[in-house]
Amino acid sequence: MPDIAVSVINASTVVSDDECRALTAALQTQVTRDFTPAWGIGATLTFVPKDQKPPAGTWWLSILDNTDRARVLGHHELTSDGLPIGKSFAGTDKHYDVEWTVTVSHELLEMLVNPDCNMTVLVHSQDGAGKLYHYEVCDPCEDDADSYAIDNIKVCNFVYPAYFHTFHQAGSTQFDYQRKLTAPVPSILPGGYISVFDLNETTGWQQVSAALEQPGKLARVQISGRESSRRQRRRLPRSEWRRSTAFQ
Repeated sequence: MPDIAVSVINASTVVSDDECRALTAALQTQVTRDFTPAWGIGATLTFVPKDQKPPAGTWWLSILDNTDRARVLGHHELTSDGLPIGKSFAGTDKHYDVEWTVTVSHELLEMLVNPDCNMTVLVHSQDGAGKLYHYEVCDPCEDDADSYAIDNIKVCNFVYPAYFHTFHQAGSTQFDYQRKLTAPVPSILPGGYISVFDLNETTGWQQVSAALEQPGKLARVQISGRESSRRQRRRLPRSEWRRSTAFQ
């Protein structure tokens, strides 16, 4: 399978081209060295400076400023070519004192595994009840405390395919890159979350969060500004997904 071509676009006023260029290099290392051996999915990343156009036919990873109107921005969820797009908001992250580079890494890895935001895993309990969980590789371990550094740039931890295989016993295999998770889905780390749909209830999709063991600090899942990316996209009918411009 050929590598996916991804354009990393700096459309932010709060981070510089030099910062984004360095992040792109760190993300390329993360994908090639850490992610591809576990998931079998490769990507070639190209940095796009402010006000330059990304190459045609590439997926986009856009670094923007802030969003306080998540649903509006969430409409624009395809590239101009109708291909997958990931969005992060460096201004929102900086406002809440979370690592913007971790968010970008998070969006990239989840876009590579589940580009259409439509994959789930079915888990049956011992009593036969069924629950669906979103197939997202960073949500369960997304907090900055679980990140790691590449060339002094923090990137997001991510789960391994084994995390979604419930036949694995606790502690029997590696469930995430940082080896912090000890059991498969639906286990999550402090500061992480997972989205669940109980097939025996009528409540629809629910978000389950773990307690954050850092007094006075918001977990990423608590920051409303992050709603406009993948979580918001899943709430929109596909007919409402619109095409973006590179700096929208």
